[in-house]
Amino acid sequence: MPTALRQAGDDAATSTSQTVKAQRQIRELILAGTLPGGSRIAELTIVEKLGISRTPIRAALMRLEQEGLLETLPGGGYAVKIFSERDVTDAIELRGMLEGLLARLAAERGASGMLLQEARRCLIHIDEWLRAPTLSDDTFSQYVAMNERFHALLHDMADSPTIARQLERVISLPFASPSGFVIAEAESPNARDLLAVAQYQHWQVLDAIEAREGARAEIIMREHSRIAQHNFQRVLHSPDAVPALPPQSIGVPLIRRKI
Repeated sequence: MPTALRQAGDDAATSTSQTVKAQRQIRELILAGTLPGGSRIAELTIVEKLGISRTPIRAALMRLEQEGLLETLPGGGYAVKIFSERDVTDAIELRGMLEGLLARLAAERGASGMLLQEARRCLIHIDEWLRAPTLSDDTFSQYVAMNERFHALLHDMADSPTIARQLERVISLPFASPSGFVIAEAESPNARDLLAVAQYQHWQVLDAIEAREGARAEIIMREHSRIAQHNFQRVLHSPDAVPALPPQSIGVPLIRRKI
């Protein structure tokens, strides 16, 4: 490979890593209440606080807006959103339903061999990272990016632009993206166990799609979303179950609980 192309690839990888790192750190500030619900995001303040350049910060803010933690202001910029508990549970449930439908269609219609091969490569990479003794920031950033890529490939396998568009809208709802609670659980003492369960389900749904078992593929993806649902309810209503994670760290200040 020519040196210029290799350098361009390295620069792109570094930029992606910086964006994911910025996304995670800004997300932590929001979920901890350091950036309160309803407050306007001051881009320059974030740049100075995190010590990351403006380009990754801007990309991270765009991702957080797509994830649903931020909302675009009429005059430009972003503000932190406030959600109800029902907003969160409904968004996760709807994402699971649509991903399950896409997985079933992928199995019934027959997924592209190229997409299946690329999805398998994603999971092999994740397996390698999960074998490491510890999950470093870089490794975790790589996991988040690869997890999102795997889910995107599953969506593409169904070859249904109509349903995929609806899923994109759902993923923009609060906490509903495939990596929404993955990032929130990064510092949890059982983070590796949670990632291992999710990874097992990844392999199982891929196997179901390859075997043309539509009902099985749908059920697995519906169950896959339950990990996020479980994590949300656990930390919202039983914070003592996760002593290493204070309630603020998973966004309780942004959520209006049911009365």
